[in-house]
Amino acid sequence: MGIKITVKNTADGSTIKMEVDPKETVSDIIDSAAEYWKRDAGAYVLKKGKSILRGTDTAMEINLMSGDTLEMIPDPEGGQ
Repeated sequence: MGIKITVKNTADGSTIKMEVDPKETVSDIIDSAAEYWKRDAGAYVLKKGKSILRGTDTAMEINLMSGDTLEMIPDPEGGQ
């Protein structure tokens, strides 16, 4: 069963709706969103509330729930 989320691109305010598997990682979500917006995935991180999410964490590990909105922001530590 998928988790229905929204990812917001803070660069331009646009959003996409995604359905993710509980075993998908934060990096997988960034890759999908970056591909959609034609951005370099390595230059971005996701935030949930005030927390920056680790790329290796899964949707289940970060307690992602249907209806959640994640923000895709430029990596404050610099991209790859």
